[in-house]
Amino acid sequence: MSTIAASPGISGTASALRRLYFVRFAFAIVWALAMFTTASNLGPLAVTLLVLYPLFDVAAAIVDARASRTTGSPALLYVNIAVSLITAIGVAIACASGIPAVLRVWGAWAVVAGLVQLIVGVTRRKMGGQWPMIISGGISVLAGASFIVGAAADNPTLTNAAGYAIPGGIFFLISAFRLGRAAKGN
Repeated sequence: MSTIAASPGISGTASALRRLYFVRFAFAIVWALAMFTTASNLGPLAVTLLVLYPLFDVAAAIVDARASRTTGSPALLYVNIAVSLITAIGVAIACASGIPAVLRVWGAWAVVAGLVQLIVGVTRRKMGGQWPMIISGGISVLAGASFIVGAAADNPTLTNAAGYAIPGGIFFLISAFRLGRAAKGN
């Protein structure tokens, strides 16, 4: 009997995370496509999308924390909730100052959220399906640093921020598929 099959808590958590990860994939792709249409300026649609993304991350982290209570401490997910809420507020304020300010806030968020995702993925390794989350967290840290550096460019745009969502969404999709075995309990 495998470790996964022996733990009903892991099976239930994996099933809930699998559903969540499919939703996160769909949201990231739709968000990125919408953001690409407006990435050259900070019009009302761009501002709305930029604030919406971290708020969606808050909602996803709440769902994740509730689903994960049986398999471990959701403390890092609570950190992610707080950081993403602060980011939504920070992005809304930064939008009044221009794209460079937005990229700095977005970059700081990507670094912190990426670290949290990486650590959560490492702690969930025995559940299975977490290597994509670990890799995605590491990439998020690097991308965040590039957003902060890119804010100093001569003519910064939000194109890279829009593109940031696509690989993250793909990693959620891969992880959702990989969690299938754990969700079935075998």
